[in-house]
Amino acid sequence: MPFSPSAVPDIDLRVAQIDDVLEQVERGFRTSLDRRTLVRKRRSLGARTDRDTWVRIERRRLDRIDGQGWNGTECAALLKGVVRPEWHRGMSWRGPDGAAMWRADETELLPGSPIGGSVLAADPHLPDAWWQALNTSLAALAAQHTTRVATPDTVTMTQSGVTEAVMRFVPRDTDTALTRWRPAHADLNWANMTGPRFCLFDWEDWGMAPRGLDAASLWGNSLAVPGLAERVRHERRDDLESRDGRLMTLFVCAKILAPDAHPEDPRLEPARDMAARVADGLQRR
Repeated sequence: MPFSPSAVPDIDLRVAQIDDVLEQVERGFRTSLDRRTLVRKRRSLGARTDRDTWVRIERRRLDRIDGQGWNGTECAALLKGVVRPEWHRGMSWRGPDGAAMWRADETELLPGSPIGGSVLAADPHLPDAWWQALNTSLAALAAQHTTRVATPDTVTMTQSGVTEAVMRFVPRDTDTALTRWRPAHADLNWANMTGPRFCLFDWEDWGMAPRGLDAASLWGNSLAVPGLAERVRHERRDDLESRDGRLMTLFVCAKILAPDAHPEDPRLEPARDMAARVADGLQRR
């Protein structure tokens, strides 16, 4: 039977044995990683180096790597007007099991700590200057040119994928055509931004996406704090109120309301309410 990368399960890097990976990165970058600063997430690792930089390491299955390459953080180094960590160098290699690729990127240190987890449970009380920097960076990002296609959650953004998600909320004859694609970060959440000084990091999935993806994603990750979610909608209203932005709102609601959603997730009820309102508005147009 031929080898199928998709048949190989993902490895949770929060509990996996990673000493060999860290040592390989240290040899490749000729640096030492401070194990005391090690951050372990499900599919990525991060640590400070002895030259006061940061290294992010990710494992990705081969079936989640397409023809555009897997160097989003490196490609983001060319973005102008976007507040992000400066990229220094990168390396990638195929894992010994043959089922996945590893990639490490070294960047400058962040100007502050991540605001929180991807989903917030309390208002971070960010200053107006932070929101201004967010808006300026997202406007600059949208004006860039790239051949990359966004891969939120490592899945390539497509019209068919959006249509499938949106059809949970609207009749089958609803027009779900996306008309305005532009560069997006594609993983805009509170764990990928710093405060009180704004900086946007973790660029591995950025690329072309329908207008409103980033705004809808940040809104969805704010729903447990109603005032914060409303602030996101206010700041990004032009994107969210566009037709593509409404479709992206439904796309994000579909993820929140997935069959495996935790029944006590505080985002469920506001996501249902917004999905109903947006679906009704689309049908009336």
